[in-house]
Amino acid sequence: MLKGINQWCYPEGTSLDKVFEYSRAAGFDAVELNVNPVGSIGLTMETTSDEAEQIAKQAQDAGLQLRSLSTSLLWQTPLSAADESVRSQGKQVVQKQLELASIMGVDTILVVPGAVTPDTTYEACYERSQAALGEHLPIAERYEVKIGVENVWNKFLLSPMEMVRYIDELDSKYLGAYFDVGNVLRFGYPEHWIHSLGERIFKVHVKDFSEANGFVPLLAGAVNWKSVAEALVKIDYHDTITAELTPYPFKPEQLAHDTSSQMDAIIGSAEKNRVMM
Repeated sequence: MLKGINQWCYPEGTSLDKVFEYSRAAGFDAVELNVNPVGSIGLTMETTSDEAEQIAKQAQDAGLQLRSLSTSLLWQTPLSAADESVRSQGKQVVQKQLELASIMGVDTILVVPGAVTPDTTYEACYERSQAALGEHLPIAERYEVKIGVENVWNKFLLSPMEMVRYIDELDSKYLGAYFDVGNVLRFGYPEHWIHSLGERIFKVHVKDFSEANGFVPLLAGAVNWKSVAEALVKIDYHDTITAELTPYPFKPEQLAHDTSSQMDAIIGSAEKNRVMM
């Protein structure tokens, strides 16, 4: 398995040169970049092909892979919104992710499919988000970039069986799950989700969670990492595991070193189980 870190693990405004420098020095194999609001450092909705190619070269020169792209923009323009113009903006975000991923040699984008709100019922969220994703599947196939639907705190897709159904109904090898281990702790067990989703999992996010303290450093919360490692081995997962954590306010590069060491323990446990099987 490859060890990755998300750009959000560093304070806002950290240059990509520093993101890549800190990540490589800490022993990461990959960095997950984000399509951020216009005016931010790195990728945005206004990033050109030439700029994207240059960023990809920066990562390569730093000895890092780019395996996935994330974004926070779909929280403002959800694919499930009642307003068609808002949904249209969300579709543009997904299309931009796909385009940038194709240019940069990235094989997966992370998509938050929608959110249940007082104005958006569960049924409406399901139908609208599926319809929007369905429109993007021909584009994903053309670009050969996969769409990974993430489980987040959006009051939606609250069980692994439902997520399996949601993915299977779209019936495409380019649509699967971007599974976040820490996000399910409030309503389930990540190892159960991994077994249910199986080969539908394209990529994995790791964070830890404690009911008393919220999101905490890896190995410091309620995640049963031994069971998670065993589950990933059982489904024969070999791809990237990416940390997505809150930056340190002081010495931000230290988070990369601390997290890298913690991930070594998790991945090491998984690989040991793989050898023993």
